[in-house]
Amino acid sequence: MVDQARARRLAKRIATIVATAIELEIKDPRLRHVTITDAKVTGDLRDATVYYTVMGSDLNTAPDVAGAAAGLEKAKGVLRSKVGAGTGVRFTPTLAFVHDTVPDTARHMEELLARARAADDEVARAAANAKPAGETDPYKQADDSTEEGRW
Repeated sequence: MVDQARARRLAKRIATIVATAIELEIKDPRLRHVTITDAKVTGDLRDATVYYTVMGSDLNTAPDVAGAAAGLEKAKGVLRSKVGAGTGVRFTPTLAFVHDTVPDTARHMEELLARARAADDEVARAAANAKPAGETDPYKQADDSTEEGRW
């Protein structure tokens, strides 16, 4: 087994090499909006998993995840060659590309939190003008003049 710190350093280096190659050297238009978010390397340094996200070209268009996956699959050999040249390890790890769903999950959680805040604000507005059904202070107060009120 390999040192985990070495595997993390190699994964970081692979992510940097792949991101740079996609940005500067690979001319596939399907990869224009691809962002490399993370990379993981197995303990034996033989396989690397590269995580990516795809942003839409503007706010009104949905990202083309299938096109980006096809573009990454087509460029896998060139990217592996770049990784081999840039890392200098004995065995160049195989690359597997996985769409990263963390940004989508975070966006969904933000939407849920915004709805919860709106519901809390609505309850607070309704409670501001509400009057109690019974007495304003439902707890019995001991009268100071009686013996029971003294402790």
